[in-house]
Amino acid sequence: MSFKPAAYSAEKPLMYRILKTQLTGLVDGVPHITANLANASALFRSALLDINWVGFYLLEGDTLILGPFQGNPACVEIKVGSGVCGTAVSKDEIILVENVHEFPGHIACDSASNSEIVIPIHAHGKIIGVLDIDSPNFSRFDEEDKNGLADLVKIIEGCF
Repeated sequence: MSFKPAAYSAEKPLMYRILKTQLTGLVDGVPHITANLANASALFRSALLDINWVGFYLLEGDTLILGPFQGNPACVEIKVGSGVCGTAVSKDEIILVENVHEFPGHIACDSASNSEIVIPIHAHGKIIGVLDIDSPNFSRFDEEDKNGLADLVKIIEGCF
């Protein structure tokens, strides 16, 4: 059974509207990027059903470095072009994977993860990192998640 706080609707469009309002309130006027990313990952973890990891990787040179997250310990470094996160950066696009075991070059940081979505984060016209969310369920993420999470990332981009 999944835990879902009563404050969040099971209807994704409404849930994402609530999250946009809450995230805006959390980061508005806060000049500390680490704190903002930590609060964002905690907020997303509390609202999204059936996920086992949510967090950020920040780009340093040609490597994504683990940032604030919620979940089990994770890979610390991911090269651009490697795995789902690195591929999202190299292609500069959102990548939604229904079955990570079928993704060429998937990096298995948590063997319990079966699906994943990665959204690039931009600042000053460049990719600076990604939001990465994993689920133990196959095909957990859909177009509503893709659009809702992209809107949340736009709020995060305003923090940089």
